[in-house]
Amino acid sequence: MCSRQKFGKRILKLMGWKSAQEEPIKDSKCILLGVPHTSVVDFIVAWAYCTSIGILPNIMIKKEFFFWPLGWLLKRMGAIPVDRSKGSNVAMHSIKALNQADKMYLAIAPEGTRKKTSNWKKGFLTIAKACNVPIYLGYFNYKFKIAGHGPRFVATGNPKEDLKIIQAHYASLNLEGRHKDRFSCGNVDPVPLEEEPCKLQTEDNIETNA
Repeated sequence: MCSRQKFGKRILKLMGWKSAQEEPIKDSKCILLGVPHTSVVDFIVAWAYCTSIGILPNIMIKKEFFFWPLGWLLKRMGAIPVDRSKGSNVAMHSIKALNQADKMYLAIAPEGTRKKTSNWKKGFLTIAKACNVPIYLGYFNYKFKIAGHGPRFVATGNPKEDLKIIQAHYASLNLEGRHKDRFSCGNVDPVPLEEEPCKLQTEDNIETNA
């Protein structure tokens, strides 16, 4: 166990959180969802959980935040700067980064805001399909202070239907955010998602899209 993993476990324990899954994600590249997203504290919980199981999550952040010493810390934590002033598209930037990397765990909050919304963003599904990488339905439950990376899901190419399935799974978990009144899965029936049995994406078999 490396020092970063030990540090992640220590932070998680100090915050009073537990891991629902101790095993690391076996895919070398994937998209890792973080739900619910109601507070900036979610980033710390998600980072501590991911590092505790041996992976470093990557998140796209505006380049304006990368000033000394915050920028150095953000990069150490896996953050990737994005220049939005030049009309940079985050989805395209993410696709390029994933295709160029040998190993990457791209963390995304599908709600797209810390405010209550049932209109989740579909961009992560477009990214996953374009890069041929799986999606892990990560979650954190503030009620019991338990975090996990959830089941593995493979995008079908139909973002609208895929999002319904994903929201239905999250609805079945009865999650509670740091701010209880800010989380919504929309008007869906709770249906848990079974583990996707598809072939793992590894450094040896990843099919990238140029």
